Amino acid sequence: MERKRCSKETRDVERKNGKKREREKKKRKIERMREGRKEKEKRKEKRRKREKKKKRERRKEKEKEKEERKKETKEEEKERKKKRKGER
Repeated sequence: MERKRCSKETRDVERKNGKKREREKKKRKIERMREGRKEKEKRKEKRRKREKKKKRERRKEKEKEKEERKKETKEEEKERKKKRKGER
């Protein structure tokens, strides 16, 4: 197969276009990577928020349980006092 003969100018233009294409390709690749990083960061942020919410819910639940136990112990104390008075 014979190679097509073309002028030096044509080769230069083709080379220039090739380099341009490569630069554009690199730019697109970098842009995709940036987008990927942004998406990853968003997912991380969402996960952090979910976990924070869960922790807050757990804390509230524990607080409620603590209050209930407090009330129960108070009521038990009152019952004991009544029994003591009844015995005397």
